[in-house]
Amino acid sequence: MRSAVGGGAVGRALATAWTADRGGVLRAFLLQVLGASSALGVVLASKLAIDGLVSDEGGVPRLLVVALALLAVTTALASSISVFQQQQQRLLGEKVGQYIWRRLLRACVAVDLVTWESPAFADRLERVRSNALQRPTTVVGALMGLAGSAVGIVGMVAVLLAIEPLLIPVLIAAGVPSVLFSRIASRAEFRFASGVNAGLRRRIYLKQLMTGRPFAAEIRAFDAGPHLVGRHDAEDVAYLGALESHVRFRQRVGVLSTLASAVALAVALLLIVLLLDRGRLSLAEAGAAAIAARLLGGQLSAVFTAVGTLVESGPFLRDLEDFLAGLPQDSSRGRRGPLRDALSVRGVSFTYGSRDTPAVKDVDLDLAPGQVVAVVGENGSGKTTLAKIVAGLYAADTGTVLWDGEELAREDLRARVSAVFQDFVRYQLSAADNVAIADTAAPHDRARVERAAIGAGIDAALGALPRGYDTHLGLELSEGSDLSGGQWQRVALARALYRDASVIVLDEPTAALDPRAEHELFSDVRRMLEGRAALLISHRWSSVRLADHIYVMDAGRVIEHGTHDELLARQGRYAELYTLQAAAYLD
Repeated sequence: MRSAVGGGAVGRALATAWTADRGGVLRAFLLQVLGASSALGVVLASKLAIDGLVSDEGGVPRLLVVALALLAVTTALASSISVFQQQQQRLLGEKVGQYIWRRLLRACVAVDLVTWESPAFADRLERVRSNALQRPTTVVGALMGLAGSAVGIVGMVAVLLAIEPLLIPVLIAAGVPSVLFSRIASRAEFRFASGVNAGLRRRIYLKQLMTGRPFAAEIRAFDAGPHLVGRHDAEDVAYLGALESHVRFRQRVGVLSTLASAVALAVALLLIVLLLDRGRLSLAEAGAAAIAARLLGGQLSAVFTAVGTLVESGPFLRDLEDFLAGLPQDSSRGRRGPLRDALSVRGVSFTYGSRDTPAVKDVDLDLAPGQVVAVVGENGSGKTTLAKIVAGLYAADTGTVLWDGEELAREDLRARVSAVFQDFVRYQLSAADNVAIADTAAPHDRARVERAAIGAGIDAALGALPRGYDTHLGLELSEGSDLSGGQWQRVALARALYRDASVIVLDEPTAALDPRAEHELFSDVRRMLEGRAALLISHRWSSVRLADHIYVMDAGRVIEHGTHDELLARQGRYAELYTLQAAAYLD
């Protein structure tokens, strides 16, 4: 059985349910046993009723009255238990589903950024989300049904052994084709799910494009809506074609499995008629045997259905467990500490997994407390990649990042650095939570939130909102208040300042600010930093002239560095690009 249903995957699913809701599993099992036992009462009451009908006792036989009363009680009990079973299964399914989602979410947030950004991870994650997350709940339901059916089968077999043992092998033989067909169906289901996964991801992305607020303006500006709808329709057609073919195959398999069970039941009922005709069974025994055979057929059908569900779910459960096992299970926050001497980058190189050329190559850089160090260069020069290495988000392939001369674990480096990136997140949370999310290791501190907002120049705007800092930002989840692009950028800056870190990475921190606001920000940057060191990434060369030191990158390498005046005097790449930007403004 273990090999048939996934080599231990079912055991893991049951263990998952036991961990999620131990009492719920026990209650579900008890209800299954009671449901199966009530079926035995129906058989017993039916036999007594037939005995009462054919008895020679005058008037209404007492046995018939007792039998009908017992039949009414057992039928009502079976119906009531069925309702309890369904609702208990629903509750258990929700608890198991929540437990599985918690495992997945904790694993996902602990994954390093390089893995998260890889297409292979995205594809695997979507497959697990689409196909595997509900399988443990389904398997637990199947196992509970299997347990109840097993109890019912034992009882019905005992009844048929007492009445006519010849009926048993006929009914049990019907299960062999069902199990075989279930294995065929499970393999087909997994192949189908794997084959359509990429298309499902494309459909989800296209739906997000056409229904998400951030994309609405541009799609309408370019009249791209009909084209995107057409692409989505094409994906729909491709998926529907694959689904129709798969459904037809599953229907054929289902029909063959059902026919096998029906033939076995028909043979058993014919055998009962034949035995009754030859006098081997009394009328009451024949009636009870027919009911027991029908119920046994139903229980066997439930067993084979449950086994089929287990077989079908096996590959998906293995996929889920393999996925979770391959991800880190502990997202350590790392150890914090002040920067006393310098953060030093030495010989750092980094290559993305899908590329052959390094994004960063043999880079050296120094950043002292209170310093503002800028990294500039054209698009694709490696600036943002270097920033993510300094922030502890990427692990360098070669070279080291030293903190006061010590090489730290990446989680420790990440704990000591704060960052704001150009593609910062606009959290659909309150204004205060948007800032305080940068340091959830510490209790929420409203005074600290307000200090960070003042430092980023957004305090007045947030204070003027309908509920001040408690106002929900964004319009996606509730009737909140939205901000302008520049205001959102200042919220992101406040978020970076809120974090208790000695170094701040500012990757294009003024992209959404107008020239006046940008000038005001950089004119006051040292006060804003409050003694922190800052690594500033920018395309705007005018923004970096006040930096203490400037590094110029090209094709992943640092090609020159120095102060603004030193680099202008050197007449190298920095002077060339600075002059080009300045000339554009002057013209």
